[in-house]
Order: sequence, then structure tokens, then C-alpha cells
Amino acid sequence: MTRIAAMAVVIPAHNEQALLGAALAAVSRAARHPALVATRLLVVVAADACTDATQSVARRAGALIAPLDFRSPGRARAAGAALALRTLGLDPGAVWIASTDADSEVPPRWLAHQRACAEQGWDAVVGTVRPQKWHPALSDVIRRHVREYEEAGRHEGRPDLHPHVHGANLGVRADAYLRCGGYPALATGEDHALVAALKAGGHRVLRTRRFPVLTSARLTARARGGYGDHLGALARPVRQLD
Repeated sequence: MTRIAAMAVVIPAHNEQALLGAALAAVSRAARHPALVATRLLVVVAADACTDATQSVARRAGALIAPLDFRSPGRARAAGAALALRTLGLDPGAVWIASTDADSEVPPRWLAHQRACAEQGWDAVVGTVRPQKWHPALSDVIRRHVREYEEAGRHEGRPDLHPHVHGANLGVRADAYLRCGGYPALATGEDHALVAALKAGGHRVLRTRRFPVLTSARLTARARGGYGDHLGALARPVRQLD
């Protein structure tokens, strides 16, 4: 097994000037973990059909920008990953592709944890998320959702196991990613499709509750059918606030 020499963080973004800065700052903090001192890091923002200052925010943070006009998270993630691999120019077996979202903030040990899992022989890491910064009127709804989310998939002897898949907290070794066809060109569910393809291809996929990613609890989602849409549906009986 080839050791990880480089990590690429791919972030799709559609008009995310308000939240992208915090997402990139969190990635930067995670990149400064001592375990990554010898690991090359590349951050790619796949700016998809942006009409605001998303690209300027990414540029100021030192990210590589993939300007796109797909209006598709699946195609944006795939384009971001392809640009990262071309830029790094390394053996895909030595590259780890981490994925998060422009409205999310990764924890400080996020990248170090994924790299450690890769060094242990895992081909992919599938993590969880936690909503943050919700409207006060939604507190009961969100807290109930979090309890149900945390209980899903738990069983005795496997407390770390969970059934969730989120593009906001996902990582994969690039050679495994390429062998299973990468992110499909889907408007939603590209993360689920990638994990399903990895499993079908016999790759080692680790599901873990460690180091969840904080993600926006806004009710107006950028991607239809994603986590934001789910939160919006839960909140609809209360009132439309966002």
C-alpha cells in the first residue's frame, strides 16, 4: 500500500460568499495538525454557476478555483477532484481526496484522522455531520432530529457504525475513487452513489462517528434533495424562516 503523500480537499460552492470563508478557515486549521507536517495539501473550490463573490473569497484564502457552470453538485465535485489530481500529478494511490461543503466547518483533527485511516488501509472514510446556527424557533425540531440522527444505526458492539452519507464529511483514496468511476454527474445523491460504488467494488469503507463536521442549519438549501432540504422539510410545520 502506497503511503499518502498529498491530500486534496474539494469543496463545491454555488453562491456561498457568506459561508465559504468560515469553511476554508476550518480546513486551514485542520491542515496545520502536526501529523500532516510532511503531507502536501491542496484545497480546490469548485465554483459552480456563481454570480456572487464566492471566487474572490476562495482566492483570498489561497484555494485553487475551478470555475464551472454545471449547476450540479455531482459534476462540481468530480471536476474539483479531477483538477486536484491534475495539479498534484502524483500516483493516485498516494493521494487522498477529502470532501466537504461550503456551508460546513470541519474539526481540527478531521484531515489527520482521515490520513491515519488511509495509512491503516481504509480506502474511504464516511463521516457524520451536526447542524449549527439554527433559528431559535427551530430548537425543538433540530434537537429532536439530532437525537434521532445519532441513534440511527447504533447497535451493541459497534458504537461507531452509522448509516449516513454526506459529501460534507467524506474521504477516499484517489486510486479507489478512479477505479469506481468517481462522483457521478448527479444533481443530488452523488455522495451516496460514490460510496455504493466503492462498496460494490470491494473497497474498504470505514463508517465513523468520530470528528463530525458542523454544517449549516439554514432552510434554503443549495442542493435539492440534500441535508438542507431534509432540515427544511422538518421545519416546515413550524414556519418558513429562511
